Amino acid sequence: MTEDGHAAPADDDVAAIPLRDDEGDLNPAFVEMLEAAVEAADRDRVRALAGDLHEADVGDLLDALAPDLRTPLVELLGDDFDFTALTEVDETVRVQIIEELPTATVVEGLRDMESDDAVYLLEDLDEADKAEILAGLPFPDRIALQRSLDYPEETAGRRMQTDFIAVPPFWTVGQTIDYLRDHDDLPEEFYEIFVIDPGFRLLGSVPLNRLLRARRTTRIDGVMAETRHLVRATDDQEEVARQFERYNLVSAAVTDDADRLVGVITVDDIVDVIQAEAEEDIRAMAGVGDEEISDSVVYTVKTRSVWLLVNLATAFLASSVIGLFEASIEKLVALAVLMPIVASMGGNAGTQTMTVAVRALATRELDANNAGRLALREIAVGLVNGVGFAILVGGIAGLWFRDPTLGMVFGAAMIVNMLAAAAAGIAIPLTLDRFDVDPAVASGVFVTTVTDCVGFLAFLGLATWILVS
Repeated sequence: MTEDGHAAPADDDVAAIPLRDDEGDLNPAFVEMLEAAVEAADRDRVRALAGDLHEADVGDLLDALAPDLRTPLVELLGDDFDFTALTEVDETVRVQIIEELPTATVVEGLRDMESDDAVYLLEDLDEADKAEILAGLPFPDRIALQRSLDYPEETAGRRMQTDFIAVPPFWTVGQTIDYLRDHDDLPEEFYEIFVIDPGFRLLGSVPLNRLLRARRTTRIDGVMAETRHLVRATDDQEEVARQFERYNLVSAAVTDDADRLVGVITVDDIVDVIQAEAEEDIRAMAGVGDEEISDSVVYTVKTRSVWLLVNLATAFLASSVIGLFEASIEKLVALAVLMPIVASMGGNAGTQTMTVAVRALATRELDANNAGRLALREIAVGLVNGVGFAILVGGIAGLWFRDPTLGMVFGAAMIVNMLAAAAAGIAIPLTLDRFDVDPAVASGVFVTTVTDCVGFLAFLGLATWILVS
């Protein structure tokens, strides 16, 4: 029996059920076993199951557990719980757990974290909760975290670590190595040593491989490399990620406007930024904002309804085009059967072009130098696809309704709408970007409106002119 009066966990039983299945997903049997242990408040069994797991695995378990079991899991793990696991869960889950835990527990957990991870946990909290937690931290830690929180969201200042190693240029290699060996309060992982002047202004850096290969008597400024890829604390995190990608960086110094060294940003932070920015673009293109799977029904409805209303308004605009040809549709029912196909094909083609354009704008691959070339390429693609599908669907429609002329009208409308889709798919994102409107957010609605309206107008207009008149 354990001190809590429960049966001691059987090691064989725990080991018999793996955490993940063959595809890398969480094993439902393991989750059920952990849920049972949490519900029974069996501290020893909970620690046997989750105490030695990587923080990423603990984060996945927190997401998988029922909401009312998440905080009890953290409390039962006690000192075995690494608060870094909270950086692996959705914002809704993270905020819920932090708000339910005692402030002293959160403060203790933050003290053992890297500064960038601690900032990540704090930035989404209410100001009152944030202030209460910061007040419980030692003064140096509180000042460092507050300085990072003072930078705007999605900037390098929010993602940087304030723990780094900086030495004066007159130190020798031997002094620096001895310093690294003798001090325990160094960052857990680092890739280079920074060189600063008495005013804390950055002079350069020394990669660890160069440091270890130099003679002990060599001065640091003799092996120092000039830092060519500086990051300002106010730089947008997406621009920083692009710099890491372009120059294959592992870490980069972060400076303030006076060139003083204030932090370092590393590639593991950049991986998180790239993932976050990609998710943001995908959600924006679908009109779901910053929605996460753990969000409530009410919040989800609020985030989705705005763009659904905009889409509704544009749908009425497309319907009004159809209304102009009501008499023609009454005379030739085949028009009502075929016109959704024209609009649907144009919408899909426009979405393909739009996706390419939006992604190219986001990665800065598309600019004034190559916009014209890309536009011509997409229009050429639209023309080729339009002609190909016009022959296909025109033939099908002509055979279906035993009217070759209807098939030709249908095919001609397909070509027109494919060309319009290509033009709109490239022009709309470029126009929105020119006016500083996020093309990922608004492009989809406008491209769909153009392809619907042009598709209906081309097909019904040609049909009215050739077949009905």
